[in-house]
Amino acid sequence: MRQRPIDHFIVDFYCAAPKLVIEIDGESHFTQEGQMYDLERTRVLEGYGLRIVRFMNREVMNDFEEVCGQIEELIPPTPL
Repeated sequence: MRQRPIDHFIVDFYCAAPKLVIEIDGESHFTQEGQMYDLERTRVLEGYGLRIVRFMNREVMNDFEEVCGQIEELIPPTPL
């Protein structure tokens, strides 16, 4: 997982196999303009068949293990 350009966006984290985009949202995402931008961005990315999951910065900083657990639930197990 790492940053990756998709269309004209750079997503925070991208995991190709499960087609999962993970976004970490800071304060700029909570303005009206930021929320409208995120809605359009999500619409475009979902058009490529991607799933988008968002976490707030403070969630990642204060409850990292919980965030990781939620992400793990979104990724199917790898066949042995």
